[in-house]
Amino acid sequence: MDKKKVAVPLVCHGHSRPVVDLFYSPVTPDGYFLISASKDSTPMLRNGETGDWIGTFQGHKGAVWSACLDTNALRAASGSADFSAKIWDALTGDVLHSFEHKHIVRACAFSEDTHMLLTGGFEKILRIYDLNRPDAAPREIEKSPGSVRNVTWLHSDQTILSCCTDMGGVRLWDVRSGKIVQTLETKSPVTSAEVSQDGRFITTTDGSSVKFWDANHYGLVKSYNMPCAVESASLEPKYGNKFVTGGEDMWVRVFDFFTGEELACNKGHHGPVHCVRFSPVGESYASGSEDGTIRIWQLGPANSEDQEVATANGKTKVAANDVARKIEGFHIPKDGQAEG
Repeated sequence: MDKKKVAVPLVCHGHSRPVVDLFYSPVTPDGYFLISASKDSTPMLRNGETGDWIGTFQGHKGAVWSACLDTNALRAASGSADFSAKIWDALTGDVLHSFEHKHIVRACAFSEDTHMLLTGGFEKILRIYDLNRPDAAPREIEKSPGSVRNVTWLHSDQTILSCCTDMGGVRLWDVRSGKIVQTLETKSPVTSAEVSQDGRFITTTDGSSVKFWDANHYGLVKSYNMPCAVESASLEPKYGNKFVTGGEDMWVRVFDFFTGEELACNKGHHGPVHCVRFSPVGESYASGSEDGTIRIWQLGPANSEDQEVATANGKTKVAANDVARKIEGFHIPKDGQAEG
């Protein structure tokens, strides 16, 4: 509307190594939350709106490749190079369970109903842990054709999506039979896969391409070539009219979903962007980089009813108060530093 301003993100420091995964919780009665995974071995929890640090999960002994929150943001999960996946109490920071693997765990995801945890990694095995019986052996899905990089659930936990580090394609597995029911073909290995909030689209990145697939019939809906190799893309959840990408060139770009036109190019990171995610309300999006920072960017001129959101003073205070219960009792490291 008014003249184009340079986007000024909220910059979240705290990680001492590259940030490799970001995950927003759905909106909860306490607001929404952002968890980050980093090679520094300590996932961090933040207020998703303000970026304020809430706590650090300490216990892994190797790089953490994946981190997520359950639907209510009461528990966190992480997958690590220390050959384990852990479940954490998101209110206290305590480890609730540690699931040992025989190789690096690259990906983890809570089921929508929060009762199960899915993991995948270098072992090429997808495992489903029953969180109501954490000591029971996990269910192992038929062997993945390659080393697993990403996993997620869809279709009300009836389908599992996985992609591999070392080969193209997105595989969709029927949870009941444990068999691959569909493969979405891509030329290059898929670096990120996201199911849209309304369950309609699967957003993937491979090479320098961003693709949108019909999540129910699996047809390719749109494919756009990007100016450089992209590592991550995320679709705006409210209207589905924009998407954001991050990749090798250190810039975070916003595009029109329908035309592929570039709407914004945000500069600020000092290393490749490994992950981008829209917040669940669609007003902002976060990027995580090789430079160890997370940046939270506002989407731009808000609709008139949302006008105050961007200026945020009153709104931020409310969110900070909402979040107070989560902060109480969280283990804060003595020096505030992440332990390598």
